[in-house]
Amino acid sequence: MPELVFFSGTMDCGKSTLALQIEHNRSARGLAGVIFTRNDRAGEGKLSSRLGLVTDAVEVGEGADLYAHLVDHLSQGGRADYVIADEAQFLSPEQIDQLARVVDDLEVDVYAFGITTDFRTRLFPGSQRLVELADRVEVLQVEALCWCGARATHNARTVGGVMVVEGAQVVVGDVTGAADEVGYEVLCRRHHRRRMTAATARAAALSPDVLPVPTV
Repeated sequence: MPELVFFSGTMDCGKSTLALQIEHNRSARGLAGVIFTRNDRAGEGKLSSRLGLVTDAVEVGEGADLYAHLVDHLSQGGRADYVIADEAQFLSPEQIDQLARVVDDLEVDVYAFGITTDFRTRLFPGSQRLVELADRVEVLQVEALCWCGARATHNARTVGGVMVVEGAQVVVGDVTGAADEVGYEVLCRRHHRRRMTAATARAAALSPDVLPVPTV
């Protein structure tokens, strides 16, 4: 039976790499798929991995009807043996409903990839709807690590290496951005709560003692 599968994890855990691997495996067996994405780091209409792999995709805009897109694609003689939706956290709940309809009415497997929570630890609306509707939710097994070496569970937004907790939910950036730009860093819960990024941890380690330590 066709399924709606949600592959979730933090940033930097290999979601897009897995999406590209699934695309490669199926296309190598003669299957044809449709790839949706939104706000990819490589630019509009691209699905890319930090490993350097990239492929073309359909950029999903505000208000786009994914179900209607698939129906139109099929009615014009196209094939859609499967659907991949990367950066699915940026899709609206209505668009997630449309992906579920693709599975139920068109009987096509849909593989959605996305992060679950934003930099404030709040659920993305698209991810929340996926958790509610997906036949399966798979947590990525490639664990991203916090700077301290613990398993990273939270995404932090940084400006100049300093964590921020206010602002728009969606601001495109990457974990490899320049230090003075808006970027992202994955942290364990402890250090996310303490707002301690790798940069602030290094600064604290290099800071002199607040009180002089007397010598004997």
